[in-house]
Amino acid sequence: MQNTPLLHSGIWLAAGLLAGCAHPAASMPPNSATAAPTTLREAFRGVLHVGVAVNQGQFSGRNMAQADIITRQFDSISPENALKWENVHPRPGPDGYSFATADQYVDFGRQNGMFIVGHNLCWHNQLPAWVSLPEPGQAALDKNTMLVRLHDHILTVVGRYKGKINGWDVVNEAIDDRGGLRASAWYQICGPEYLVKAFQWAHEADPAAELYYNDYDLEMPVKRATAVALIQYLRGQGAPITGIGLQSHYKLAADHPSTQAIDDTITTFANLGLKVMITELDVDVLPWRASDDPNKQQTGAGPNPYTDVLPDDVQQALAKRLANVFAIYLKHRDAITRVTFWGLSDGQTWLNNFPYRGRTNYPLLFDRQNQPKPAFYAVLNALQTAAKINR
Repeated sequence: MQNTPLLHSGIWLAAGLLAGCAHPAASMPPNSATAAPTTLREAFRGVLHVGVAVNQGQFSGRNMAQADIITRQFDSISPENALKWENVHPRPGPDGYSFATADQYVDFGRQNGMFIVGHNLCWHNQLPAWVSLPEPGQAALDKNTMLVRLHDHILTVVGRYKGKINGWDVVNEAIDDRGGLRASAWYQICGPEYLVKAFQWAHEADPAAELYYNDYDLEMPVKRATAVALIQYLRGQGAPITGIGLQSHYKLAADHPSTQAIDDTITTFANLGLKVMITELDVDVLPWRASDDPNKQQTGAGPNPYTDVLPDDVQQALAKRLANVFAIYLKHRDAITRVTFWGLSDGQTWLNNFPYRGRTNYPLLFDRQNQPKPAFYAVLNALQTAAKINR
C-alpha cells in the first residue's frame, strides 16, 4: 500500500493541521528521539480502545486496502450488519442460522488481536418477520413463544462465540424519542421482562463477556433520564449489565449536542458505576431543514451542497468538532473504555443516504480515497497527548 501522511506524522504534524495547514509535509519524518505514535492504535494504547465498524468486504479479504488501514489504526471492531438477527438467524428453527459471515468477522478480529464487539442481540429493526409471527395453529403470538425465540437466539449466538467476542450490545434502542419504552413487538408482546431476560441469557451463555445497553440521543435529558431508570430497573431485577453504549451520531454544529451535554451524559452513567462506550461515532457535516426528523428517513431531496469535495473550512470545522469531543472523552478516560467510529471512510457511511437518499456526506476520519483527513490528525493529536500524560 502506498505510504500516506499518517505513516509519518507526529504531534507537530497534528498541531499544524489544527492550526489550518491543510497539506502536511509527509516527507519529513519526525526526529527518532522524540517521535510520537503515528497511528491511532499506537496512540491510544493504555488509554482506551479505539474501534471501527466493519463490513463484509473489509473482513473477508475483498478490500485489502481498507483491511490494512483497519488493522493498523484500530484495536477494536464492531460489525455493521454481520451479527444482526436478519443476517445471522434469518429463518426459524435450529437450521435457520447462517454463521459464515459472522465467523469471518470474528476470525478477522482474533487474527489481528482486537477487542471484538457483538452488535446486536435484541433490536426492533432488521428483525425477520417470523420472529413476531404466531406458530402454526396459534391465533396470536404469545409472550412465552416470543421469549423462547429470544432465549434460543441468544444462547445459540453468544454460545457460539463464547470466549471470542469480548462484549455484546445485548439490547439496542429500547427507548423511543419521547423518552418512553419503545412500543416494539418485543415490548408489546413480552413487556419489560424481555429486557431483563436478554441480559440474563447473554450472561448465561458467556459469563465472561461484557454486556451493554446501546442507544442514540442519550444526550437529550428526557431520554437520558429514562435510560437511567432502565438501568436501575435492570439491576433491580438482577440483570448483569456491564456498560452503556452512547451511539454519538453528532451534527457539525457545536450544540447538536453540545460538549456540555456530552460531558453531562458521560458523568451521569459513570456515576452509576457503568463502563461507558462511545459506540457509533460520526459527525454529519451537511445542513438540515427545520422540518427534518433527525431519526427517520425522509422522502424527496434534501440539502446536498458538497457533491464533489468538502471545502477546507468545513474540513477544519470537522477537525475542531472532533478535537473538542475527544477532549471530553479523554477527560473521562477512567470511565470510557472504548470509542468506536461508525465506519472507516466517507464513501461507505450510512449518512450518505440519511435522512435523504443520495446525500454526499463526510462524517469520518478517512476520505473516499481512504486517505486521512484533518479530522484524523485532530483525533490522533488528542490521543497522543493523553497517552503521553498516561505514561
